[in-house]
Amino acid sequence: MFRRRKELHPIERLREWFWPRSGWRRAFQYGWRRVWRLSGSPHAIAVGVAAGAFASFTPFVGFHFMLGFLVAWIFRGNLIASAFGTFVGNPITFPFIWIGTYDLGRWLLSYDEPANMHPSALSSDLFFNQALDKVLPIIGPMSLGSVLLGVPAAVTVYLLSKPAVEAYQKKRRDTLAQRARKRNAAAPAQTEPQGQALTE
Repeated sequence: MFRRRKELHPIERLREWFWPRSGWRRAFQYGWRRVWRLSGSPHAIAVGVAAGAFASFTPFVGFHFMLGFLVAWIFRGNLIASAFGTFVGNPITFPFIWIGTYDLGRWLLSYDEPANMHPSALSSDLFFNQALDKVLPIIGPMSLGSVLLGVPAAVTVYLLSKPAVEAYQKKRRDTLAQRARKRNAAAPAQTEPQGQALTE
């Protein structure tokens, strides 16, 4: 469902992650339409999307899909919808999410540290070349802040997703019912000449 027909080169895949070929607006529209078309109750689909949105606020980049699946499973949400919900975290929103969760967590913990430990200073050198005790002072506040910001974000996504899914499913049911009525109305007209031929 999520795989391309033609695999992209790693460089193209990296470029697509930062800026989709069709643009972020089209990418979001495509994602929402896929969510609407999922099978399941509007509540379960909305819970799944909200679970993915919550997971995208956590600092554990690379594990957002798994965290979204876990949260959706706990709250009996749609697992596939949770994967779409993680799109809330993307290269455009991540800087705001990371800095917001870190600043909120640090403020609540009354935690002071050197300026170079701010998430804006995060780099591959920090994660791979420095000791773990340099990373934990960032992950701790960000984890606390991600819960406090992720829960309202998840509730907001749920409240937006559920009526949208309900409206789409109702429209689809009405369309299918209308097609069924047209088929039923056309059926007697097709069988009537045959019936007359038999009587003759």
